[in-house]
Amino acid sequence: MRILFTALIAVFVAANATAQPAPGTIRVRIETSAGNIVLALDARHAPKTTANFLAYVDDGRLDGTGFYRASRRTGDPKLGFIQGGVASDARRILPSPPLEPTNRTGIRHTDGTVSMAHGADVDSATGNFSIMVGASPSLDARGPGRNGYAAFGHVVAGMDVVRKILARPTGGGRGPMRGQMIQPQPVTILRAVRLDGAPRPTGAVKPWLIGPTRWIQPN
Repeated sequence: MRILFTALIAVFVAANATAQPAPGTIRVRIETSAGNIVLALDARHAPKTTANFLAYVDDGRLDGTGFYRASRRTGDPKLGFIQGGVASDARRILPSPPLEPTNRTGIRHTDGTVSMAHGADVDSATGNFSIMVGASPSLDARGPGRNGYAAFGHVVAGMDVVRKILARPTGGGRGPMRGQMIQPQPVTILRAVRLDGAPRPTGAVKPWLIGPTRWIQPN
């Protein structure tokens, strides 16, 4: 009975990932060396963040990059988040969108949520993103001066892959990333592809394709 139930769940998840998305939702498949992850992006509630992410997808800027960080919770290492994207490779970076905080979009950092990473400037998100394993309410907007991060979608297939990446050995890193860099090397993002609608590449120059390609992982 348990085997049958597990099989039915697997069929449901696969069907959910391939069925027509809800209005305002755009799916993206991230093909990695650890398996595939399918995201459903919320263009209705986080339009600028979604458009920014899709620009990286449609330009192929995420292809050949990787998931480089696994941040596990101290009290429960099965929870936390993974982070990937263009890292420090300035050749792939596009202009940053303004932050769309969670108290404006209504999209919270719950299990499976995808969110844009940024630096000290809240409007500095580029092509680096995180996927939650378990809820991370500390990343939500929490009042003046605590704007949090821009959540803009969720995983609809491949959470097993996300958890597998979170469990990878880690070390190195500096500051808040200390001890969290995936070792001995990042999980490769082979390709990211839009599953709904026609691609809309920016037409910008792709300098990382000129000459030898070297993706720059953060320290």
